[in-house]
Amino acid sequence: MGVGKSTVGRMLADRLGLAYRDTDDDIVAEQDRTVAEIFVDEGESVFRGIEKDAVRRALAEHDGVLALGGGAILDEDTRALLAGPRVVYLSMNVEEAVKRTGLNAARPLLAVNPRKQWRELMEARRHLYEEVATAVVATDGRTPEEVTQAVLDALELKEA
Repeated sequence: MGVGKSTVGRMLADRLGLAYRDTDDDIVAEQDRTVAEIFVDEGESVFRGIEKDAVRRALAEHDGVLALGGGAILDEDTRALLAGPRVVYLSMNVEEAVKRTGLNAARPLLAVNPRKQWRELMEARRHLYEEVATAVVATDGRTPEEVTQAVLDALELKEA
């Protein structure tokens, strides 16, 4: 959350001359409501099912830069699908997360005691991100331009 997936993803797609897609945007368009609304109205398990389908479709249909929601890797089938394509895990520490997002209640998984919840989420997820990642790029203290260049370098990609 707040790591810059969308911003860096768009910049990366632009620099590579590829299309950009975000599965959270797909979900919002399909469901005609925000991710937070789905969480509140239906609960996390329903959202994760919707997300799993969205990721599966996007991976099958899209041939460019794809941004996934931070919890997409919780699903074992999704992790298996991510074994083929190049996957970049954009990492950051809690202090950077506070600066970028304020860890506010608009993020449903951080509604109560956001610092503690963010740390717990990262402890539960970090090994899964690393499991599927082709490359890990730290975003702490970096501009989106610097992160985008670091991704290009890590994947040994040349601009279009």
